Amino acid sequence: MPTTANPLSQTISTGFSGLWLPLITPFRAGAVDHPALARLTRHYRQAGVSGFVACGSTGEAASLDDGEQLAVLDTVLEAADGLPVVMGLSGYHLPQTLAWINALRSRPIAGLLVPAPHYIRPSQAGLIHWFGTIADAAPAPLILYDIPYRTGSRIELATLLALAGHPNIRAVKDCGGDAGKTQALIADGRLQVLAGEDGQIFSTLALGGAGAIAASAHLGTEKFAKVMQLLEGGALAEARQLWNTLTPLINALFAEPNPASIKAALAHQGWIENELRAPMMPAELPVNPDLLKD
Repeated sequence: MPTTANPLSQTISTGFSGLWLPLITPFRAGAVDHPALARLTRHYRQAGVSGFVACGSTGEAASLDDGEQLAVLDTVLEAADGLPVVMGLSGYHLPQTLAWINALRSRPIAGLLVPAPHYIRPSQAGLIHWFGTIADAAPAPLILYDIPYRTGSRIELATLLALAGHPNIRAVKDCGGDAGKTQALIADGRLQVLAGEDGQIFSTLALGGAGAIAASAHLGTEKFAKVMQLLEGGALAEARQLWNTLTPLINALFAEPNPASIKAALAHQGWIENELRAPMMPAELPVNPDLLKD
């Protein structure tokens, strides 16, 4: 795939409000299906998303090698055609992580989505050092990814508030499962709070959150975007009514480990092959086909 080799001065600077789509990575016969990925990206950029996340957990980044991740990012950047793209980043070896960040400098990314180092389970002081060191080195703003059930580490409220003082840390993808912490971060106002659990999008935005990174918005994308617009405009009753039509879809799409059910639904629609990389296994079509209609 062509490399998007733009100078660091062209790195996109943006806020992270609105609906962000963590793109799946399509596969065909074991390899990344770049034509399908480009088609999906072009489709969603017309459907009301604010931007994309490449190589997140929904994108099965853990099963992609470095070369594949860069190629995925380049395909998404080209097909996004100026819409901002955030790159997922994970690991637990800090020097390797910093070297990987340096390799991303030539790409015009809008941000980096960074979780706690998985498996290590550092102290809160260790988390501050981890995120602070990465933020110091990063060519684009960080979205902290608070997802204890994947990393084994809970980022405490006091830690998040301390990290909010770093000029290159701008937002948090909130999968922490603590409503009080979510509300406190929104009230503090220094970090944009993005719902990371799709079932909590409505409540997070109603409390004043900035948006969501929502895997289930691969389906019903325009409805998700409309709910956000209605809430921003204060049309609570109309937003609630539309949201209630989306909750069965969200529940169905997370019936199996993400992104198996999303890929099954997209394959049913003809966008991709229903293929994942082991140990992820393909799912059957998870929902009534009527739920897949916009």
